[in-house]
Amino acid sequence: MKDFDYLKKGDVYLDAACQSLRPRCVIDALDKYYTEHNSCGERVKYKWGVETDEKVEETRELVLKYVGLKSKKYTVSFTLNTTYGINLILSQLKGDLFSKVMTSEIEHNSPFLATIAFSKRTGLLREVMKREDDGSINISDYDFKNAVVVVNCAANFDGRKLSNIKELVKAVHKAGGIIIIDAAQAMAHSADIVNGVEADAICFSAHKMYAPSLGVIVWQDSLMDKMEQGFLGGGMVDDVKLDSYLLSAEGKEHRYTRFEAGLQAWGEIVGLGAAIKWLNKMPKSTWKNFESSYRELYDYLSGSDKVHFVNKEANPTMSFYIDGLDSHLLGAALSRENIMARTGYFCAHYYLDHVLGLPPLVRFSLGLQNTPDQIAKVKKVMDNIL
Repeated sequence: MKDFDYLKKGDVYLDAACQSLRPRCVIDALDKYYTEHNSCGERVKYKWGVETDEKVEETRELVLKYVGLKSKKYTVSFTLNTTYGINLILSQLKGDLFSKVMTSEIEHNSPFLATIAFSKRTGLLREVMKREDDGSINISDYDFKNAVVVVNCAANFDGRKLSNIKELVKAVHKAGGIIIIDAAQAMAHSADIVNGVEADAICFSAHKMYAPSLGVIVWQDSLMDKMEQGFLGGGMVDDVKLDSYLLSAEGKEHRYTRFEAGLQAWGEIVGLGAAIKWLNKMPKSTWKNFESSYRELYDYLSGSDKVHFVNKEANPTMSFYIDGLDSHLLGAALSRENIMARTGYFCAHYYLDHVLGLPPLVRFSLGLQNTPDQIAKVKKVMDNIL
């Protein structure tokens, strides 16, 4: 694919669930920021800063359109990554407004550990919900009264989606709770699952959707009423006195600064805008070819009795182990063939190790850079291994 023309011949990158490769247009946008308008956004009046401000604002608008939410009700703030965003919210929530915190068994360590910390800080009960094979949560099994719910909408080891996400959000809100969605694994290839979903916050990582390393929080404005601001710094205030300060986010115009203490990664934000434009222009034929590639690889591996999948169905992200073969050694063997894949528990230790009791796994996570020739190479190498 011409957008990834910098890849060396023979290199096969299968770790998009960790961070995707960046298309040439995103690299160019980042380079342009550093060479043509490198400046501090929202702080300067010279023309470089004006251009940076315009592009950053454009990215905020692109993010909202990408998830199908309106600026009248939602705000976009930029952070370090998904983990940072989830922790930033939970660390400032007023614990006395809630009865408990809830997460699910198939979470990345990001929400799993953050909900443990929130429970310890507030003294609130923590409940871990079961997820079905299709990724759904059996809503009737749980009481969401005044709960803080933090769950993913796509798992990072098998890609299973929260298939009843809209029903869950409705049930949580009806019970007086709030819900934070970890959308890190959905934004690149299945962002439709969060489109128009009115969660209290949606957190994701730009670097998993072909953009530079960056975190994003799309949050409902009413969420701020349930928070006590405790993470403060430059860029957030209009005035500071000896023992007091005036936040610049009192009005809607600068509300995003509530989660943006200090200087932001302006170039990376510009790069995210370029990535969203690139994804929006992707032809249907490319998506069809992408689906054919991951299904071909999944079907091939499923044909061996030695291969044991976590997946119940084909997905761009697939995790497995092979009878009698250490997954870490397999990862090293693949690396010698210039095939880059992740091994281990992929920051989902609780579910993969302690619930399922699986050995360390191999994860193939495909991206739009993967070509038919690359899939053929992976199959050939795996033939020799199997």
